[in-house]
Amino acid sequence: MIYLYETVPGTKGDEVTRFEIKQSMHDKAFTHHPETGDPIRRVIVGGMGFITGKSANSRPAVSRPPRGGCGCGSGGCGHR
Repeated sequence: MIYLYETVPGTKGDEVTRFEIKQSMHDKAFTHHPETGDPIRRVIVGGMGFITGKSANSRPAVSRPPRGGCGCGSGGCGHR
C-alpha cells in the first residue's frame, strides 16, 4: 500500500510537506520521517474502492418492506 504522510509543523506558520511512503497495511503508521527524523502523521484520504467478482449467492444490499405492506402495522399506513 502507498500511504500519504505529512510533516507536523513545529510552530505556527511552518510549511507542511506531503509525501508518500510504501509500506504493508500491517505496519504501524510512521510517527517520524524515516530519513530526517522530523515528526510526521499519516493523512487519511478518501478513495475509490473496487469490488471484484460476484458470488452466486450475492444479493443487493437494499432494504425492502415485507410483501403485502410497508410494515407500519396491521392496518398499513397507505404506502404503495
